[in-house]
Amino acid sequence: MSDTYSGDTTLGITGEHAISSTAERRAVVTSPGATPSREWVIVTRGLKREYDMGGEVVRALRGVDVAIRRNEYVAIMGPSGSGKSTLMNLIGCLDTPTAGEYWLNGVLVSKMEDDELARVRNKEIGFVFQTFNLLPRATALHNVELPLVYAGIPADERKKRAKEALEAVQLDNRMHHKPNELSGGQRQRVAIARALVNRPSILLADEPTGNLDSATSTEIMKVFESLARSGQTVIMVTHEADIAAHARRVVVLRDGLIASDDRREAFKAQVGLA
Repeated sequence: MSDTYSGDTTLGITGEHAISSTAERRAVVTSPGATPSREWVIVTRGLKREYDMGGEVVRALRGVDVAIRRNEYVAIMGPSGSGKSTLMNLIGCLDTPTAGEYWLNGVLVSKMEDDELARVRNKEIGFVFQTFNLLPRATALHNVELPLVYAGIPADERKKRAKEALEAVQLDNRMHHKPNELSGGQRQRVAIARALVNRPSILLADEPTGNLDSATSTEIMKVFESLARSGQTVIMVTHEADIAAHARRVVVLRDGLIASDDRREAFKAQVGLA
């Protein structure tokens, strides 16, 4: 890991939690088998993922160590083939590693079976994708309610929580509109609200601005920043440096390994962003 954090435990932004120092993070990721404390929402140790592609072994992840505190806003960035999508699938409990440990909220999930992973995924993780995946004939409110329907939550509670989620993304004035009555940015905000409605431990966004123009992308980044300020842990996967630079911390993957792990200011300086 980069030493950018060494000796630096403040962000200098009012209301944000301190980012851990390099020493703290190294202590957490180099303690195999030890249960991380609850302040660490995500810890991976020596995480590897290999695929057999017609007899050829593809090493997508070669031993990734990362520790993310609760309430951090982190971007995972890298070019195609860097391993970022594989890491996202593991963090999102959509896949299991070939080797290594993955702890989510103090629970070792890397050894779980598929049905256990599904329960953790539904409870702990809210997904946002570049395709909005909204029901075209349903209102924004009903689209946001859907995960609660599947969870068996009573109707009154569903509506209350769906309205709160839409308010959190500044879309309460459009909750009765259908997707074709909303702009691209508004549709993505509905998708973000849907991801929030189960009150997940982490919000995991995969290329969330991939289908949006630059102005709308900036609008969506402001939504994520607002959620992070309110205490939501946000992890965003992207291949675009200017999008990654909106996060408070940027982890760059290359060839299945962490190439750098820096605060926003240091990352922006490295990639030449003002």
